[in-house]
Amino acid sequence: MTSMLSAWQQAARDKLLWSYGYFQGRSIVLPRNFTELYALVISKLTSFAALPLPLLSFLALPIFGGTSTSFSLLVFYLSWSSLVFSHDPLSLEIYGTLAVRIIFFLLPALGFLAADIATPSLSKSAKAYGEKNLPLTVANGRLMKITGVAIFNVLLQVALQAVLEVLCTEFLHLRSILKVTVAVPLPWNLAKDILKGLALRGVLHYYIHRFLLHKYNIPLKTQHQRWQHSIQLPFSLVAAYDHPACFILSSFVPDFLPAYLFRYHVITWHLFVALTSLEKVFIYSGYAVLPSSIVLAGMARRTDAHFATASRKGQGFNFGHWGILDFVLGTSCQDTASVMDDLQDEAQKHRIEERATKAARGALDGVTEGRGSSGSEQEEEDEAPAGGDNYNDNEETAADDKDAQVKNESRASADARDEPAEQAPVKRRSGRRAPRKA
Repeated sequence: MTSMLSAWQQAARDKLLWSYGYFQGRSIVLPRNFTELYALVISKLTSFAALPLPLLSFLALPIFGGTSTSFSLLVFYLSWSSLVFSHDPLSLEIYGTLAVRIIFFLLPALGFLAADIATPSLSKSAKAYGEKNLPLTVANGRLMKITGVAIFNVLLQVALQAVLEVLCTEFLHLRSILKVTVAVPLPWNLAKDILKGLALRGVLHYYIHRFLLHKYNIPLKTQHQRWQHSIQLPFSLVAAYDHPACFILSSFVPDFLPAYLFRYHVITWHLFVALTSLEKVFIYSGYAVLPSSIVLAGMARRTDAHFATASRKGQGFNFGHWGILDFVLGTSCQDTASVMDDLQDEAQKHRIEERATKAARGALDGVTEGRGSSGSEQEEEDEAPAGGDNYNDNEETAADDKDAQVKNESRASADARDEPAEQAPVKRRSGRRAPRKA
């Protein structure tokens, strides 16, 4: 019995020593002096800056290098392979996600905010609701709070993703949530995964936003009303300004759950995050002039209407971004156009553009033909004077011939008129022939 207890004690002590050594090896070693701190910062910045190089090389080579698509794909594949071999999968996923969220959400949103503050008169003319959409209607202290909370929530998303990955791989010893492999996804598979993710994201966002943040009287609804819907009309940073719990439910969960269920490749995930980030920047911006003048502008109008109705009535309408579920389930705001109206306007717009294109092409063809005929006439006029005196003699001869031809034609017509008169029977009044007029 004593030997059994001692064996258990020895096993427990070995387990504790192994766990201590494991966590000590996996923990972050803090720098002890300025030199180590400087080296750590430079290495992290270099590693972070190298992550977007494959995508940048893929986009820049066809534009600036004058190379073919095959060569660009080859360079992209080589750059991606070097990154996979030189970085661990967790760094590629987390640092890449952070870079994408900064480039495609924080920087454009802060740029729009700076433009609205620096040039309010110009921004007011481009806003859908004019001066009401400007951030200047918010107090300066509160505007700084909105900016700080938005940046914190974006970083919180990245930190939560890192925690989930470490939990799955290090503690639960499962495979990673996202695939990080040398093989890149094919274009068809990439497009299919993104479309499936966008569809699932729209459904999740609609039901979470409608029921958990607006319908049920729970603390989440109260915090959502106090934070995000304390602003009557949004601007781009308001997309990330909310209570952290509400933001994680309404933004992070609809974005990350499709990636987990379909097990995205990390390249697919980064492209998906870039698209959803740009969507939030534009539809919360309040601008009436957007890259898509119909669909994206309709999404922005429905977002503005959602904020206006939520601030007035408390419950709100237009819970989805795309507006499809709002149209089907009858939660669209009656004052704004539905998604079907936007689609009809888009189709009508394309038909008008097609007709205008055809008309422009016809006009260009007519101008080209006119230039060709005028050019040929000009060439004939330029060649004519080259003959000198012969040209004048030929011109006078042609004029004489033309006059003679006109005289002959007039004589022939006069004879034709006189000939029927001579052949017609002559009426007599007496037995004598009427004398012919001289």
